[in-house]
Amino acid sequence: MTRAGFVAILGAPNAGKSTLLNRLTGAKLSIVSPKAQTTRFRVLGILMHGESQILLVDTPGIFRPRRRLDRAMVAAAWGGARDADLAMLLVDAKAGATEAVRAIATELGKSGRTAWLVLNKTDLVPPAKLLGLIAELNALAAFAETFMVSALTGDGLDRLTAALAQAMPEGPYLYPPDEITDLPDRLLAAELVREQVFLQTHEEVPYAATVETESWQERKDGSVRIDVTIYVARAGHKAILIGEHGSRIKTIGARARAELMTLLERKVHLFLNVKERAGWDEERARLRAIGLDDG
Repeated sequence: MTRAGFVAILGAPNAGKSTLLNRLTGAKLSIVSPKAQTTRFRVLGILMHGESQILLVDTPGIFRPRRRLDRAMVAAAWGGARDADLAMLLVDAKAGATEAVRAIATELGKSGRTAWLVLNKTDLVPPAKLLGLIAELNALAAFAETFMVSALTGDGLDRLTAALAQAMPEGPYLYPPDEITDLPDRLLAAELVREQVFLQTHEEVPYAATVETESWQERKDGSVRIDVTIYVARAGHKAILIGEHGSRIKTIGARARAELMTLLERKVHLFLNVKERAGWDEERARLRAIGLDDG
C-alpha cells in the first residue's frame, strides 16, 4: 500500500529548515545562508522512502512581522502548517527555547495539530541540556514524537525519514515519484541568484534585494538562456552588487550558473541585470512575483 502526505517544517529563523530539506531530498531546493529569513515562501521537496511519498514543505522562519513582505512570509509559514498532515517544529538546540521558539510551540499547542519536535544541531549540545529543552517545549505543546538530529552532518536523519514514511496517510502518490519539487524552474533560478547575493555581499545588502526571472528561452541545442533582474532598494546597494568593473556581479552570475547547471542538468546562459526600486518590499506585484500571496 502506498502512502503520501505533507509535512510542514516550522521554526524560528536560522533553525536549519532549508539545510534539513536539502539534506533529506539530496537536492538544492531551498537556499541556505548564515543570515536569518532567507526563505521567503513555501518550498516543496518530494522525498520517496519505500512505498511512501513524503512531501516536505520548507516554510519561512516565523518572526514578528513589520513590513508587507514580513507579513506575507509569516502567513506563508502558518499556511503551510495548516495544509499539512503533520507539522515538525525544528529547533536549534544550541540556541534553545528562545522567545520565537516558545511562541511557535504555544501556537502549535493551541491548534491541536499533530506535531513532532525535531532538535537540530544536537551534536553541539550536552545531553542534559537537551532533556531540559525537550521537557520545556513539551509543556507548551504535546509533541507526538521527538527526534534529535544534525541536518548538517546527517546524524539521526535515517530514523526521522523512516518515521515520517510510516506516519504518512495511506493513499496514492500526489506527485510523480521522479520529481523532487513543484517549484517552477524560473523561481528556482531566481532563488539561486538570490542565494549568491546573500553569500557574496554579506551584511552590505542584507534584505534590500529581491530577484525575478524576466525571461526563459529554450535553445535548439538543449541549453537555456535565463535573464534575471535583481531589484535593490537603494542606489548604494546597486553599486555594491555590481562591484568594481563589474567584478561582484560576475562572481554572483558565475556561481549561480554553476548551481543551475547542476540542478537542471544542462548548459545555462545566465544574464543578470541590477535595478534600483525603492520600496519593493511593500509592493503587492513584487511579492506575487517571488511566490508570496499577499492577501
